[in-house]
This record gives sequence, structure tokens and C-alpha cells, in this order.
Amino acid sequence: MNAVKNNNISIIGVPLQYGADRKGVDLGPDAIRGANLHERLKALGFNIEDLGDLSVQRKLEAPRQGEKLKHLSEIVRVNTELAKQVSAEMGKGQFPLVLGGDHSIAIGTIKGVLQHVKRLGVIWFDAHTDVNTHETTHSGNIHGMSLAAVLGYGHPDLVGIGGMETTLRPENVVIIGARSIDPGERAFLKEKGIRVFTMHDIDRNGMKQVMEEAMEIVTNGTDGVHLSLDLDGMDPFEAPGVGTPVSGGMSYRESHFAMELLFERNILVSAEFVEVNPMLDQHNKTAMAAVELIGSVFGERIL
Repeated sequence: MNAVKNNNISIIGVPLQYGADRKGVDLGPDAIRGANLHERLKALGFNIEDLGDLSVQRKLEAPRQGEKLKHLSEIVRVNTELAKQVSAEMGKGQFPLVLGGDHSIAIGTIKGVLQHVKRLGVIWFDAHTDVNTHETTHSGNIHGMSLAAVLGYGHPDLVGIGGMETTLRPENVVIIGARSIDPGERAFLKEKGIRVFTMHDIDRNGMKQVMEEAMEIVTNGTDGVHLSLDLDGMDPFEAPGVGTPVSGGMSYRESHFAMELLFERNILVSAEFVEVNPMLDQHNKTAMAAVELIGSVFGERIL
């Protein structure tokens, strides 16, 4: 299965920070744009339409102590709008490139893609697996529930974004780079049979073998593949500006090589890059890393 190469990219910014605990990730879309995103993509021959940022309420009441779903209503509202916009752009034949914001925005992105790609494969690059629900979460942060929601599990307001029936199949999802998994998530992943390539797998087998196996899984019987990349999948030395850094992540070259292999297979129909937090960054290093990874996934090469 090969997706048709799409030269028309629609950029959608989602300055949402309410799925996470630390402020600043709402500045991520502008930081990524400011690291020469447009120029990079145009130099590769792509037609760019930047739709700007979705509207997000700037001040919300603080969540109650022990709340299991922090800022649920605003996250649902923003993701519902995002799903509509992603679906509309795909309906025009565009490739949606979504810039976050925290990883809760994956719900809206994926639900929008599912309006057009009924059997979707997903590659989830992340230090975390994001399959908590309101029943298993310790933090109440919805960015840790986004993958569960698009698989059809969790609070009905999250699962229902873009339609209750539009969900991913566990056998079409792979997680790459995981190294921080909660007990409830571990049980969920085993029960659903989701393939997780931990940092141990990358260390043992190398990124080439991991990516080849991952791409076989996400293309098996699917109609297209979505890339959901959290910058904390990279090692904090490479990407310091993230809200939930976990040491021992993917190197700069491993991350680029993975993106280069994705471009070679030409399977992506959509992508999102999330969790860039300029308030925690060093000299815009993480935003620049995001743009460099985007360049690689769209065909930029050393020679």
C-alpha cells in the first residue's frame, strides 16, 4: 500500500496547553513556524497554506483537586473544531500538518483524518504511551489519554469527538520510543495487543529494523498512515523544551533516520508535531529540531 505523494500542505496550529500540567506549550505552533518551517517546506517543492491557529480560551478556572479530567470541556471543544478543519482540508485534497500544543490535540487530528481514511494506521513517536483513561490516570491530564480516546476507550466526551464509531484498530497502531509507561497503561497495551517499540528495542535492534517492522504493521490492510510525533520521544539533550522530559530517548540521528524511512515508504496522509514548549527550551533548540524532523519526513536529505 502506498499513499499518493501530496504536494499541497495545510498547516494548522493548535495552541492548546490544557491537556498538560506545565504552561508554555501553547506557544509551540508559533515557535515551530518561527524556526523557518515555511521556507523549509517550500524549498522542498511543497505548496503551503497556513490556516493560522485555532481559537483557544486563554484563561480557564483551575481544576479541582484530584479532578480526573482536567479542562475537559475546552479540550473537547478545541478538538471538535480541529477534527472539522482536518476533515475539511483532506476533503480538498490537502495534507494536514498539525502543530501543537499538547498531545491531547491528537484526538482531533486523528478523528478528522478518520472521516476520509476509514482504516488508518498510526505511528506514535513518544516517551509515553498516552493510553490512560479517566479510570487509570494519576494526573488527570488529558494529553496522557489521547491514544486511548482515538482507540475508543475513555470518557465518552473524548471518544465521541468526530463520532463514536470512528476509531482506530489496535492492530494498526505502533508506539515507538516509549520509556515511561504507567501500570494501567501497561495492562491496557497488553490486553489490546498494541505493538510498543521501547527504547530497549531500539537499542537492541536498531532504528532500521524497528521502523521496518513498524511500517509493516501500520500498512497491513490500511488505507493510509498518520504520524503523531511528540518531541519528548527524543532525548532531553536533543529536545529540552518539552513538558514531560524522560531521559534516555532517541538520538537526533535516530529520529531523523526514522523520518527519512517514512518518506521513502511514502505512506503518510497526515502528521502532527506536538509538545514543543518554548518556555522550557534552550535557544529554540526543540522548535528547530521539530522543523528539521518535518523536513526529513517530507524528503529533505543530507545530499
